[in-house]
Amino acid sequence: MLDANPGVEPGIGTLVVGAGATGLSAARELCRQGKNVVLVEAGENVGGNIATRDDGDWQVELGPNTLMAKPPLYRLLHELGLDQEAIFAGEAGRKRFIVKNGRVQALPLNWSRAPFNPLLAKALPRLALEPWISPGKGEESIASFVERRLGRHVLEYLVDPFVSGIHAGDPQQLSAQAAFPGMTALEQRFGSLLRGAWKSRQGNARSETMPATWKGKLISFHGGLQRLAQCLAEEVATARHGQVLCSTRIHTLRKTDKGWLAETRDEQCFHAARLVLATPAHVSADLLQPMDTRLASLLRDIVYPPVTAVSLGFAASQVSHPLDGFGVLVPRREKRRTLGVLFVSSLFPGRAPAGHVLLHAFIGGRRDPEGARLTADQLVAQVCHDMGDLLGIEGEPVWHSIQRWPNAIPQYELGHLARIHEIEQAVTLHSGLYVIGNWRDGIAVGDCLENGRQAMGQFSSEAE
Repeated sequence: MLDANPGVEPGIGTLVVGAGATGLSAARELCRQGKNVVLVEAGENVGGNIATRDDGDWQVELGPNTLMAKPPLYRLLHELGLDQEAIFAGEAGRKRFIVKNGRVQALPLNWSRAPFNPLLAKALPRLALEPWISPGKGEESIASFVERRLGRHVLEYLVDPFVSGIHAGDPQQLSAQAAFPGMTALEQRFGSLLRGAWKSRQGNARSETMPATWKGKLISFHGGLQRLAQCLAEEVATARHGQVLCSTRIHTLRKTDKGWLAETRDEQCFHAARLVLATPAHVSADLLQPMDTRLASLLRDIVYPPVTAVSLGFAASQVSHPLDGFGVLVPRREKRRTLGVLFVSSLFPGRAPAGHVLLHAFIGGRRDPEGARLTADQLVAQVCHDMGDLLGIEGEPVWHSIQRWPNAIPQYELGHLARIHEIEQAVTLHSGLYVIGNWRDGIAVGDCLENGRQAMGQFSSEAE
């Protein structure tokens, strides 16, 4: 827990509720503008689902496992001095595996090998037609969009496992326009995904704003991703008018003549001119319910399926697969309950004891919520059953860790963009209120960090 900064005055300019990636970034941006900020977090630590657990020589990420290097993230890490601490995933991080017909198959690292790849060869004739398919009209599910443009094989063996593994979602329900706006924008702008991807790649190469050595790299830190959350919180806590309070759960909100009043159950009060809710949509809904039932209902309609992360440690001799990649994703049609497995010990050093390997599996999601609720013993047995033959696992794990996320990843399902528009309109009725989070504009940590910064950028010219 971070202690209060003695320089904070009783009157708060902005109260930020929720110290996940979005809230941390929003509070930091306000502090950099010289604003008076108090950041409160219900949990014992900052970071939200960014959390790292150390158990002896085992180190696991309880939530996100890596960061993708992009210019906004690089700029932030450079400002924090963390660019010098960043570690890149090894060469194995470039390689992805997907299960097909009960076997682990690697996607080609070089697209010239695509005609010979079991995952892609069958799709190539259909992909060759993609530039001549007319753009769609209106909102579509990811499944509908991909099958229309790229064919069913790509949907079943590439997009379906990706959506399940990254979003824990159902491609039949996720909105292509909301969940993958960049992809649908390519279709609308260039009339073709393949043509658009090629032209965009050329443009990105010319406008690169970070070192070439960072391009396309997966990043972590020796202390895990929680190192980033801690550094953001420390910058807020040490700012002249910044304060971070953990174990502080806001229970009620009330609009006042001078702004907002937020109270905890033990009657701790915060008076603020502005209120930023950077909490999960359903948490924000509960707080706003007494004053705006419609806004609360809109937020509560955003679905968060449960996901359970199952980390398994084995002696290296127990696993015959070389684990020479980022991990393996499992298409639904393969009829295995495990959504995917990361080869954690192959990505970064210090994740497993010498002579051992660490696997990080996921179960549950939108299409199998009951899977996430299995007992710990059932979860371990299920992952070993699903992945044993694929990775050549023998015997029981020598170590395991279970992390349950009852409300894991917000689903950008059909109608999501219209819902966000309604939420924005409803929020404007409450002066000084800002409602942000990973339920809009991207679920990745990098997206949340940038969105939190941008949401507070509008105050740069205002006096406190």
